[in-house]
Amino acid sequence: MSQTHHYLFTSESVGEGHPDKLCDRVSDSIVDLFLKEDPESRVAVETLATTNRVVLAGEVRGPASVTAERMIETAREAIREIGYAQKGFHWQWADIQNYVHPQSTDIALGVDANGEKDEGAGDQGIMFGYACRETPSFMPAPIFYAHNILRVISEDRHAGKLPLLGPDAKSQVTLEYVDGKPVRAARVVLSTQHDASLDQKQIREIVRPYVAKALPEGWMPEEKYFYVNPTGRFVIGGPDGDAGLTGRKIIVDTYGGAAPHGGGAFSGKDPTKVDRSAAYMARYLAKNVVAAGLADKCTIQLAYAIGISEPLALYVSTCGTCKVDEGVLPEVLHDMVRLTPRGIREHLQLNRPIYKKTSSFGHFGRAPEEDGHFSWERLDLVDQLKAHFKLSA
Repeated sequence: MSQTHHYLFTSESVGEGHPDKLCDRVSDSIVDLFLKEDPESRVAVETLATTNRVVLAGEVRGPASVTAERMIETAREAIREIGYAQKGFHWQWADIQNYVHPQSTDIALGVDANGEKDEGAGDQGIMFGYACRETPSFMPAPIFYAHNILRVISEDRHAGKLPLLGPDAKSQVTLEYVDGKPVRAARVVLSTQHDASLDQKQIREIVRPYVAKALPEGWMPEEKYFYVNPTGRFVIGGPDGDAGLTGRKIIVDTYGGAAPHGGGAFSGKDPTKVDRSAAYMARYLAKNVVAAGLADKCTIQLAYAIGISEPLALYVSTCGTCKVDEGVLPEVLHDMVRLTPRGIREHLQLNRPIYKKTSSFGHFGRAPEEDGHFSWERLDLVDQLKAHFKLSA
């Protein structure tokens, strides 16, 4: 008689007003500013935020029309959109300093196309993509629901329905798995910034219906395992409560720890940087493999060297769930899509101002939009893959 296998797995998310996510939003807003003016711009901008102070740093190569003043204005607008107008951090009054400078000519020499040389990767690195059948979006369930909790709260906060909640928030979801499938939420943690007039019990009742809405019906944990603002008070938040930096939430941005991460952050980087574009391509390939019915889960790794166009390696693992010959998948995928930096950008149409939206609630598992946002979530390789492996439509 086979034994049922139980285990718990946890993922966390953070809201758009979390200090690190605020910095991601500022950096990606500046990327969009450059790409809107010139799709061939090169941008690598980092943001630091603390009490009423923001620092921009990095290197760029783009049109002269994007001045230091415009970058500062863009940063202010990003902070305003999130909703920070607090004494300790205010979009209008924060001191914003800009130390962004021109891109190194040494980097440009190795990366730019020249004569017969194709454009090379902007840096060495390894990038991972992942997909599975746990949710309709082909994302691991714990990170999917952790994002979903914060998303539904954010929507009503921006609609003016939650005036006593602040922009800073975090969630954490622990799911119980039975034989590899998620069956319920065993633990839920939610911390949200709030007005000083509210106590912990009141906040608990405010957020309860949002958590229930974000989870599948019947998945709410036992009351003793539903933790809301566990410290008891969360009035001081955002960069006033904790400094923020671009790129510090890379697991939140990806798969919540359910899959490997190459280590490189995404936000603040234009799509010539393979840290970003190749991670998007790896997700695109993995998602299409699973959606085509070739496997129940799929991990893909791409590896690059600075200045070299072709990937050094393409690795595919389906964790024993493959319905076809897994050994041929790397060659099949490589033949279907050019995996050079230029090929990735052209296939996914990444040289567009589409990055601000990625800075909160994850880069993956989002619906592709007609204007190009989240193009790496498309399923337009499914028919090709099915045809190649002679699977029924």
